[in-house]
Amino acid sequence: MQLHQKTLPNGLTIQAIEMPGTNVVTTLILVGAGSRYEDLSLAGISHFLEHMFFKGAEKYPTPKSVAEAVDSFGGEFNAFTGKEYAGYYVKSGAENLEKSLDVLSDMLLKSKFNPEEIDKERGVILEEMAMYLDAPMYQISWDFERLMFGDQPLGRDQIGTRELITSVTQEQFFQYQKELYTPENTVITLSGNVNADTIDQVAEAFQFPSIKKSRELLPFDADLPTKKLSLRKKKTEQFHVSLGVRALAESDDRFPALKVLATVLGGNMSSRMFQHVREQKGLCYSIRTQVDEYTDTGLMTTRAGVKLDDVLYAVEAIRAEYDDVVVNGIQASELEKAKNYLLGKTDLSTEDTENVAHHYAKNQLLHHSQESYDDWKASISGVTQEQVESLARELLKPENLRFAGIGPEVDEAKLEALIS
Repeated sequence: MQLHQKTLPNGLTIQAIEMPGTNVVTTLILVGAGSRYEDLSLAGISHFLEHMFFKGAEKYPTPKSVAEAVDSFGGEFNAFTGKEYAGYYVKSGAENLEKSLDVLSDMLLKSKFNPEEIDKERGVILEEMAMYLDAPMYQISWDFERLMFGDQPLGRDQIGTRELITSVTQEQFFQYQKELYTPENTVITLSGNVNADTIDQVAEAFQFPSIKKSRELLPFDADLPTKKLSLRKKKTEQFHVSLGVRALAESDDRFPALKVLATVLGGNMSSRMFQHVREQKGLCYSIRTQVDEYTDTGLMTTRAGVKLDDVLYAVEAIRAEYDDVVVNGIQASELEKAKNYLLGKTDLSTEDTENVAHHYAKNQLLHHSQESYDDWKASISGVTQEQVESLARELLKPENLRFAGIGPEVDEAKLEALIS
């Protein structure tokens, strides 16, 4: 695997990652344009704009023509909006790279944001919002973020507000695009059957207007007061729980230790949470401890769907695993097992051109870093038992714990006592 990178005079960074042995190419465009760039009046515009890029531009003027252009060569075509960036990609055979670039450049540089299409898409996004509200496995993560970060951009979900969805205008889309979809705020990464010459081909396809980024990511207020728990009452067959803490930024030197800690706690089927809460106590089907990382902060949470009659018992069991790692630490064998698991998962991810493109594009866009997979593996390999245990003691203090739940009514006082 070899990285070629060039930053053009206008600030656009283009990467080409050669992956021998494949005829596939993923073309990924990442733009620093997520929900952390939105004040409350614009909450949801990044996500809505992502939808609108698929609704017609110059060469492909209708949603159908955009879709048919990629369907005609069997490509995979999608987009996503996060807190700190939005992404657009086509995955195809190498012989269709020119067509992929043609479609992506047209939609991102020449979109019309037709008012009729905007009105149609309002209903689509409102239905997407309803889908998430009906799916506690999705909603629980947003509820937890809102609980942990409070009423600020980092605490709001990307889909935004009903007010924005029903009122946003074509003019606002053009203005937001002008403020953030600029060459210096964009990284275009291609991975797979590409080489250094591919960079010039991409540069020719993407002729950005000469404008500068004029909207900045909104800062995170770490001192904003937050509640201890959040409960959403809903008739469900399971009670969905999320118990966790504010953690580290991805750029923190201790971030690899955080990944190891989360893996020990609940990162796989042999982890403590899976073995003790699911296998031994039979309290849930799915349980996992995971890390959500941002440029200036992060989260570590354990999420599960538990039996309705055993909510308090399940929360107590999860809390017990947190307390045990604080008081008694971890075993050397657990450390090595978790590190080897992460190293193995890293190797597996290098087989997918989409994963590889995302790895390099994200590091460049958010951190101006060219960290390779070998660099990341070296960081994981260097994690020590003392680093993991020290981090557990720092993060998993009772005063740091927060809890979000979705399901039928539960004894709130007893629940709060369990996490205090």
